[in-house]
Amino acid sequence: MERFVGIGEAAKTLGVSITTLRRWEASGKLIAEHTAGGHRRYDLAKLRPELFRAEEAASRRTVAYARVSSHDQEADLERQKQVLELYCARQGWTFEVIADLGSGLNDRKTGLKRLLNTVIDGQVGRLVITHKDRLLRFGAELVFAICEAKQVEVVILNQGEDTTFEEDLANDLQEIIAVFSARLYGSRSRKNQKRLDDVKKAVDASC
Repeated sequence: MERFVGIGEAAKTLGVSITTLRRWEASGKLIAEHTAGGHRRYDLAKLRPELFRAEEAASRRTVAYARVSSHDQEADLERQKQVLELYCARQGWTFEVIADLGSGLNDRKTGLKRLLNTVIDGQVGRLVITHKDRLLRFGAELVFAICEAKQVEVVILNQGEDTTFEEDLANDLQEIIAVFSARLYGSRSRKNQKRLDDVKKAVDASC
């Protein structure tokens, strides 16, 4: 194996992006050799991945994420935020809380998009949630996979079933009905409206 490698191989060895490696070099954390042609070369013998990874992880922040499905659950949203804040504070972590009010079926919520962007950008070192389905009703595993790829620790405070599952699911169904309702109203179809009313009654009866 060559002792001196290019910036791409050095970044791979340290488990960071090329942009991060350049930032470290600019700040003096790394010193690169230069070939006669002006190309950077890094000494593998001087690279200490475990030290750089620990320093990078320490510089990334903890993000706690809370979500409820509807305005009727705002009290529960506040409860989630308090639980997350208390837990993170007890661990001595520097953290911020991102909160969303929207369906667990909606992957376009402002808070969730902000969370994913910061994870992908490498700014987050730890994600804390009260329950798995606070992220998404379906698709949480994809978010966890992204976190794993970005070396983000995921802390789930309650591994059991969320006590508001049935209520949240009913709200999610109501949201789906509302979307179809707008479309059916636009079609001015009495037959479709009757079907919609029947579905609403069935959902209300199950709650």
